[in-house]
Amino acid sequence: MTEQRSVCARGLRLLACAMLWAAGLAAARDLTIGIVYAPDDARYEAKRLEKSYPGQPLGRPRAGAEVALAESNFRLSGASLKVALQDVLFDDAASARARILAMAQKGVRHFLLDLPGADVAELSNSLQASEVLLFNVSAPEDTLRRAACSANLFHTLPDESMAADATAQFLTARKWTRVLLLSSPAASDASRTAAARQAIRRYGIKLTGDKTFKLSNDPRERELGNVALLTAGSDADAVWVVDADGEFARDVPYRTNLPRPVVGSAGLVAEAWQTSWERYGAPQLSRRFSKAAQRPMASADWAAWMATKAIIEVALKWPDAREHRRALRSPDLVLDGFKGVRLSFRSWDQQLRQPMFLAHGGIGGGIAGVAPFDGFLHPSNILDTLGADQKESQCRLGDSATGERK
Repeated sequence: MTEQRSVCARGLRLLACAMLWAAGLAAARDLTIGIVYAPDDARYEAKRLEKSYPGQPLGRPRAGAEVALAESNFRLSGASLKVALQDVLFDDAASARARILAMAQKGVRHFLLDLPGADVAELSNSLQASEVLLFNVSAPEDTLRRAACSANLFHTLPDESMAADATAQFLTARKWTRVLLLSSPAASDASRTAAARQAIRRYGIKLTGDKTFKLSNDPRERELGNVALLTAGSDADAVWVVDADGEFARDVPYRTNLPRPVVGSAGLVAEAWQTSWERYGAPQLSRRFSKAAQRPMASADWAAWMATKAIIEVALKWPDAREHRRALRSPDLVLDGFKGVRLSFRSWDQQLRQPMFLAHGGIGGGIAGVAPFDGFLHPSNILDTLGADQKESQCRLGDSATGERK
């Protein structure tokens, strides 16, 4: 009889284990993150990447998402959550929208957008009525966070105003308050130039000159590309260059008429990430990325890494994807970007608050400072001294549950 009871007990234990194992399988979840990109994106042309201009992409940021996923494998395994990345080709906004909606019908709700600003605006606007969440990881244009903002669009890459404010704070902290501004007439530089001028006004910096440069093969316009001539007659403390392309900016340092520091698109550049950052676990992240991608980590790579980490963080805590927008916007959300402070998304434009590095020397160069700098105050969050504060922003995203605008 005793032996029979022992056999029965063993049988019950095995049955219990089998039931627990089956329950674990039932609780397992799948989560797919789409990565939307254009194969013909001019930002990633081989010749452009070879030049490695400061502040420019060094490759497609998908690698950042891959590293974030690899880092999270242990937590994901413990939570029975399986995450995969899936490419979504962008030929035009209409076809990309159709692909995204088709994936959404199969349960895919999260998409990283590696697209130029105009394409991000068009695609996000076309998807406003859907339940998908979009994460802009490579477009810095201010308009995406203002007039063209969308309730389902988040931004992990800093915008143009954040970079300009970081630069202006550095100049003010150093008491370099007289600046010569050199900007391009190109349409691609218009918003970046506007952000620079706004930051210069905000921090009380005096413009000793506001000049336009132009790279041209026309002999009659050659002087418009001559750095010595452009910087002559202006005794500024620093030269601020706005050049999204980077071709002109790279030749400004050490060619100015007077020996002056250069900031903006060359010299000292405000960036989301710099591989020479050596605190808060940053060296380990840079090494993991370099090993995986066979190149250094740049700002857009960090933005894709951060977006993926944010998605995983909320997915681990809230299985229902319908709760994720509210969770991402919550002031209680804790995101670690290896920058030494707690990061969070602003409620009014869904831009990720974050410090910015003032870096020089290009890849592997140095960091002259980290913005926000001491002495620049804010009533609620010091990180909101970078970029458009709530009262300044044209974007007014409303209730986190409904996504309706106020």
